[in-house]
Amino acid sequence: QVQLVESGGGLVQAGGSLRLSCAVSGSVFSTYSVAWYRQAPGKEREMVATMLRSGTTNYAASVEGRFTISRDKAKDTVSLQMNNLKPEDTAVYYCNAGGAFGDWGQGTQVTVSS
Repeated sequence: QVQLVESGGGLVQAGGSLRLSCAVSGSVFSTYSVAWYRQAPGKEREMVATMLRSGTTNYAASVEGRFTISRDKAKDTVSLQMNNLKPEDTAVYYCNAGGAFGDWGQGTQVTVSS
């Protein structure tokens, strides 16, 4: 089982930036795709950004051009750089390995004020 621990959430004004990090255990990157998901109050969890084992990335249309997913194999971390944040980005953000039926972190709150 993969262990994932997120950090870096917080409160930021619209237009600002945050960087989320996810510490992962084990040889995750050679075995699993990794991703960031988010869940806003009253809404379903949605995919934000994914990175396949090959390094290919994919983004939700709502964050394309503003968010960047990256991984650091030496540090066993997955990051999400979030720029030009909007109030609608407010949600709990989750790190994921192995897809919807894989492993999840505990989540980190991101709040964007208008």
